Amino acid sequence: MPKNESHDQEMPFLEHLEELRQRLIKSLLALGVGMIACFSVAKYILNILTYPASRLTPPLEFQFLKVQGILVVYLEIGFFGGLMAALPYILMQIWQFVSPGLKTEERRYFLPLIFSSTILFALGLSFAYFILLPFALNFFIGLAPANIVANIAIDFYIGFALRMIFLFGVVFELPVVCYFLAKAGIITAAFMRKYRRHAIVLIFIIAAVLTPPDPITQIILGIPLTILYEASIFIVKWVEKSAKQRVLAGETSLEKPLEAEQGEG
Repeated sequence: MPKNESHDQEMPFLEHLEELRQRLIKSLLALGVGMIACFSVAKYILNILTYPASRLTPPLEFQFLKVQGILVVYLEIGFFGGLMAALPYILMQIWQFVSPGLKTEERRYFLPLIFSSTILFALGLSFAYFILLPFALNFFIGLAPANIVANIAIDFYIGFALRMIFLFGVVFELPVVCYFLAKAGIITAAFMRKYRRHAIVLIFIIAAVLTPPDPITQIILGIPLTILYEASIFIVKWVEKSAKQRVLAGETSLEKPLEAEQGEG
């Protein structure tokens, strides 16, 4: 009998492990398919990534210093491009794994989470590509004296561009993360305001770790993060206000039947 009981207790855990393994395999396959697809068109993606540099005056010239330099660039494009392309599918796999353990109230928030996360990620990529990358290029290349020509190694440029674009895609997830943390009651607007200074210091520490070792790139990442943090405070405050309104509406609906019963009495 104890043997059967232990078997019954172990099976759900083993089944969860098996399901987790399958979800991971599917996510890795999606990443692999995305990588192969992006690698096959890496030359066109490379043209897109170098377009902001071609708009400089004079246009930025690139070179590669190693025999395998272009291959490394294509592999990097394939990896980051595949990761970005596979992100919605990976999020869906996470949803399918965790949803059986969620309550009905919690489940209805997860699909909006996937949708809003994907939209914000795309907005972050667009913001970095169309605004921040040209600004950073103009600033850094503009520091060079007139008698010095900028010949940049293509692998260094692509690494810089992809890291900045991908980081801002992740950074733009902050408001939606705060929204669902507020829904779960984990954070409040008062808490975020109280620790605002600590959060700003932490933001710039994270920016220093994630960006190349120069203060300008750190500031370029840190300032939008700070703005997003402030925006997240308003989002959390709105969530709290909505929750209070629902509570008051529920209390009002409970009071009306009581008043009706008293009137009949």
